[in-house]
This record gives sequence, C-alpha cells and structure tokens, in this order.
Amino acid sequence: MKIAILGAGALGCAIGATLTEGGHETWLIDRSPAHVEAMRTQGLRVDDARGTRRVPVRATTEPGEAGVADVVIVLVKSFHTEAAMRGALALAGPETVVLSLQNGLGHEDILADVVGRERVLAGKTYVGGVLRGAGHIESGVVGKPTIVGELDGRVTERARRIAEAFSGAGLATQVSDNIVGTMWDKLLVNVATGALTGITSLTYGQLYDEPLLKAASLAAVAEAIAAAQAAGVTLSMTDPEQAWTLAAQGLPAAFKTSMLQSLEKGSITEIDFINGSVVRWGARHGVPTPVNATLVACIKGLERAMADRERHGRSEVRA
Repeated sequence: MKIAILGAGALGCAIGATLTEGGHETWLIDRSPAHVEAMRTQGLRVDDARGTRRVPVRATTEPGEAGVADVVIVLVKSFHTEAAMRGALALAGPETVVLSLQNGLGHEDILADVVGRERVLAGKTYVGGVLRGAGHIESGVVGKPTIVGELDGRVTERARRIAEAFSGAGLATQVSDNIVGTMWDKLLVNVATGALTGITSLTYGQLYDEPLLKAASLAAVAEAIAAAQAAGVTLSMTDPEQAWTLAAQGLPAAFKTSMLQSLEKGSITEIDFINGSVVRWGARHGVPTPVNATLVACIKGLERAMADRERHGRSEVRA
C-alpha cells in the first residue's frame, strides 16, 4: 500500500517508521526543510523500547514528489488542516482515502470540504511520539491501539483493508462502527490533561501528584461526557476517572503533553479543537461547560502572552 503522511512530526514519524518497516511505500511529508533533509540523508532516528535505530524513509517537503497515494494520513496541527490539504491535492487520486488521526474534533468536516466527504475516514490513535530534533524521534507504538472508521458508522471493505495493512505492519488497528464515539473517547483523554499541563507546565508525574489538579481534570471531563451524551454520542466510558487513568497509562513521569510541548516551542495550541470543542458542543446542546471555557481562556491568554513577547522582541531588534 502506498501511504502518505501529511504532517511528519513526532506522531507522523512514529507511525511512518512503523509502516515503512512493515513494507509499505510510505512518504513522510513535512514543511520543515531541516527535518526532511535530516531524514533523507541520515534516515529517521527512532528511539523506542527496542533501543535506537535509523530507518531509511522517503521524506519530502513537496507532496507532488510523492504523487498519488492509496491513503493520506493527516497529522498536521489542527489549525493547519485546510491549508495543508489544499496544498497536497497532488496526493489525492480518484480512489485515495483521506484519514485524519489528529487530536480533537472537527477535522473530518474540514477535510470533507476540501476532498469530498465520500473520501474521508476518521480515526484516533494512542501511539505516542516526541520530536527530539531534526530527523530524530522518541516513539511509543507497541501496545498502542489505532481505530479507524467510516463517518456514517458502516464497516466497509476499504476500512477493513486499511486496518489489516496497518496491523500487518505492526500498527495495531481496528475498525469501529462508532468512530464518532471513539473520537469522543480520545477527546476525553485530551481534555483530562492537555490544558492543565499547558497552563501549569507540569509533566505527567507532577500533574498526577496534585489532588487539586485531578479535581479540575475530572470536572472538565464530566462536562465533556455530559455534552457528548446530550448529542446522542455513545461513549465507552462514562466515569471521568476512567479518562484520567487512561491518559497516563504506559507513559513515563517525565512525559509532556503535546499542548505543553507546543507552548514550550512558542507555538499556538490545538485548544480550539479539544476543550474548545466541548464548549461548542455544550452550547449547541444546552450543557454548561464553565470549566472547559476557563481552560480555553487560560490557554488563549498564554498564547497572547507568547505573541506579545515575540512582537516585543522583534521591535527591540529593529530599534
């Protein structure tokens, strides 16, 4: 199977390395020239439970170089989804399936507007990854499930074919007949820890050592569960404690959420697609979401402070 990964950051590279080693023609597409050049010249360095190795990968900054793929896995930051897909239409042929494995909710609608809803599959993955440097990741794939499914809940041949190909390569993948519920399940995990670690700058070990923060997390997750249930979504968990426990499962105490990593790099976050989704769905279905609204406001405040510091720094340089 020919697979293109649009957005070859930590997670994209972790999945891409696995699929490459599993024998699929896999293209890693990223807008960072330094990252791509490192992968092209030295291979992708992967640190995982097996040790350290270099995986020869196909990498490019230009989707046209990869050409039409059977599957396009979208893993760009949420706020780049539309621009990235419009810039990568060279990957999409008549039979191409576009699969979002991004965090949060709403990407499938954005992608449907670009390529047509009939081409889009949704999914969630619990694979972990940290970008250590250009062409260098820490990867956590073993034992981490990936779930894919049709937006209308049908179990189709194309979904089965993708799941079998991924699983055969070592990326344990199953097909769901309730992918919207699956997406909400993953959202609950992100709601449990992302914003709180972004605001406090705490690692998982530190976060899970603070009872007051656990209480805030459970309150945020409870709001998300209530919003999902009001919308008629079938969840696999209805107790906030489940999301709190699942979020940290198998992760080291030093682990940092993607939201915290974004803020530490000076990048805006995906808050609008995570806690922001809870606020929007709550408003749509008459469910109050004050905790999530507060978390969104705090992250937006941190992003504003970053932007102001950057502008101030630029003005000082010019002066």
